[in-house]
Amino acid sequence: MNQVLGINEKPTILKWIPLSFQHLFAMFGATVLVPYLTGLDPSTALFTSGLGTLIFILCTKGQVPAYLGSSFAFIAALQFVSKEYGFAYAMGGAIMVGVVYCLFAFLIFKIGTKWLDKILPPVVIGSIIIVIGLGLAPTAIDMAMTGGTGEYSTTYLLIAGVTLAIAVVTSVFSKGFLSVIPVLVGIIGGYLFSLLIKVVDFKPVVEADWFGMMKFVTPKFNFNAILAFLMVSMVTIAEHLGDVLVLSKVSGKDFYKKPGLHRTLLGDGLATSVASLFGGPPNTTYGENIGVMAISRVYSVWVVGGAAVMAIVLSFFRKFGALIQSIPVPVMGGISIMLFGVIASSGLRTLVESGIDYGDKRNLLISSVILVLGIGGAKIEIGSFNLQGMALAALVGILLNLILPSSDTMDGKEKPKAGGREIEAANKEAAAKR
Repeated sequence: MNQVLGINEKPTILKWIPLSFQHLFAMFGATVLVPYLTGLDPSTALFTSGLGTLIFILCTKGQVPAYLGSSFAFIAALQFVSKEYGFAYAMGGAIMVGVVYCLFAFLIFKIGTKWLDKILPPVVIGSIIIVIGLGLAPTAIDMAMTGGTGEYSTTYLLIAGVTLAIAVVTSVFSKGFLSVIPVLVGIIGGYLFSLLIKVVDFKPVVEADWFGMMKFVTPKFNFNAILAFLMVSMVTIAEHLGDVLVLSKVSGKDFYKKPGLHRTLLGDGLATSVASLFGGPPNTTYGENIGVMAISRVYSVWVVGGAAVMAIVLSFFRKFGALIQSIPVPVMGGISIMLFGVIASSGLRTLVESGIDYGDKRNLLISSVILVLGIGGAKIEIGSFNLQGMALAALVGILLNLILPSSDTMDGKEKPKAGGREIEAANKEAAAKR
């Protein structure tokens, strides 16, 4: 593979700065959207994103050029737990996600990944990813139509429509670097349009200090909150396998073997736990940054680390954080329509690419139950115990997959199984979990 910069090659300072900025721009739009939607501090998310990436690089011995940003998969859990118990308990649940990652990393190191195939086949993973996307759809529509106020506004809908149109056109028709940052281009375009029609409030930006510490949240722990996060982590762990596989193919390396899948998962887990300790959302590897590497053919860990340092430095500029928070809600609503739709569509792609046969009643029942429970908002309440929505759907889906008998024959022939190494191929959509 013809590489401009290999994984361990250190660029000159004149190359290092612009190349690192490319990675920073690629992750920026999606990373700040997660705290924006969940009420967390965008500056804190930038800080923990950069810190998490550096932790990941250390855990993988500087051999995997992956950037970690805010995970979209946990938006619903963050919103629900924050509303029911408070931000502190959401951070406690996120910390336990990292602990589970570390536990799974140890198990993978000891006994491999075949046991994961049985717990999380593509029929379960794909269905839950669809629930993640469609379950967030009402939030995106409310932001686009009402700006979160509950009152319909033609102006807000126009802003959301312009933002969505810019992002879609950029994604479909642009080439090169622009093709991997449609989210950022859409946000900037929507923001500029909002400025033209005088919807943006600059007062918080003017009043903000130039420099300062971000807002930290001290974690607290609650069993219900932890369970809500752990159910989602089952899916994001499987997606991690797919991300690492895609990254391996793009860079021409086998990261499953060196430094090992257990090290990449450990780095992801520690990054998530540390991020939550500071009040940031759970981290995940970013498909946008993998796209940047594929286009630029620059795979240097030094460049990825440089982007992480830049994110950390930028997080201390309080006026910059205030500028992010000045983005009108309908702008983020327009972007969310595209992003949440992409998540749901990626779940469909997972099912299609893995060859799930819905002529098999077992697969049909598993998907059907997951979709209705997750999108319908089903819940179980027993005393103080509470489990609902996506978390409940994930748990029931995993249990159904383990309990329901599988058919070994179909029309007298051996039936294709939705398991084995298919988990890897089923999760190629790196951006789907955010």
